[in-house]
Amino acid sequence: MSSRTKYIGAVEIGTSKVTVLIGELSQGRSLSIIGFGECQSRGVLKGAVMDFRSASDATHSALLAAESNAGVRIDEVYLAQAGGHLDGFYNEASVNVSAADNMVSAIDIDTVCRLAKAKALPDGRMVVHNIRRPFRLDGRLVPDPEHLVGQRLEVGYWTVHGQENKIADNIHVIRGFNVPVAELILTSLASGTMVTSAEDRQNGVLVIDIGGGTTDYALYHDGCAYTTGVISVGGSHLTNDLSLGLRLTEGQAEKLKLRFGSGTVITRDKSEKVWLNGDFAIGDRQFPRQAIEQITSARVWEIFEVVKKKLGVSFVPERLTAGIVLTGGTSKLPGIAEAAAKVFGVTARLGEVPGYINENLRDPGFSTALGLLYFGLNSSAEAAVAGQSRRRNGFFSRLFANA
Repeated sequence: MSSRTKYIGAVEIGTSKVTVLIGELSQGRSLSIIGFGECQSRGVLKGAVMDFRSASDATHSALLAAESNAGVRIDEVYLAQAGGHLDGFYNEASVNVSAADNMVSAIDIDTVCRLAKAKALPDGRMVVHNIRRPFRLDGRLVPDPEHLVGQRLEVGYWTVHGQENKIADNIHVIRGFNVPVAELILTSLASGTMVTSAEDRQNGVLVIDIGGGTTDYALYHDGCAYTTGVISVGGSHLTNDLSLGLRLTEGQAEKLKLRFGSGTVITRDKSEKVWLNGDFAIGDRQFPRQAIEQITSARVWEIFEVVKKKLGVSFVPERLTAGIVLTGGTSKLPGIAEAAAKVFGVTARLGEVPGYINENLRDPGFSTALGLLYFGLNSSAEAAVAGQSRRRNGFFSRLFANA
């Protein structure tokens, strides 16, 4: 392997499936997707590893399939992070500009950023992301305050944190495959990067990624992620509702959801029926199509209501010029964008990845993994400019040791 070529893996260990993409990174500046692997997830509930052996077996199968498909070994992994244990808070700080001529220096910037990130976490928690919001200099937004003149410099961070043991479980699943984890990336940030444009994020957009066991969201303003969050409800809950409501096995309910589920009630004729299997064999049964839609749409509506409630005062419809973008496997349900638009009172659409992405990877279920590769490309480019790898401290240094 050329010293200028690196093979990075994007791994999403979801409740329903494990997805792996491999990117060939050349000279830290260009990336080609050369491998893909996928496996039904096991031992994972609501984004958290519950059975380490089962989760490891499924993940390693997906990694092996991707490596076999690419014909290479992965050098490092960018790992999606989700789960109901994740939480976040906002903290800000301000400093007086230190120079006599009131010109902002790099020291001023470093000081205010350090103070804004200094809020202590409870025991057993660790930082996943410190997401910086735009600087303010004497009250006005500035993307880069260095060398500007002012008296008061302010900045705030949205800090995402999670349980150390749950994050460690995910990392150790990958380390069991004898490959290091380069970085953890929040699922909502990974997918949000792929299905929105820089203009969307500048104008204000809410990305909602509905997976199997969780729903992740990221709210953007002024080009930055202002707020993120996770709720422990996803597509598998629609399946469970159908199973209970129609007295079906989980497999039968999943089949009906995929074929006839909807985010809104579309069928008006209560007498219209659909077949479970459609083969008219023994055991095949009919169900009212409207009943299926009522069950799935009720849960979809609830998911959006919970997200809206968790956003609280952060959700201001007038600031979401780009509306809502939906992604994740469950976003493929017919009528789901219409449901989101009604709940939030703004425009909503299904997310689309950039046109240069291979047609085989344009399914909403791949948006997170594609976003991980995007982060991997940018992290490598930053490291190349700095001439060194990113620094790893504290809890991470213990996890990455000997990886």
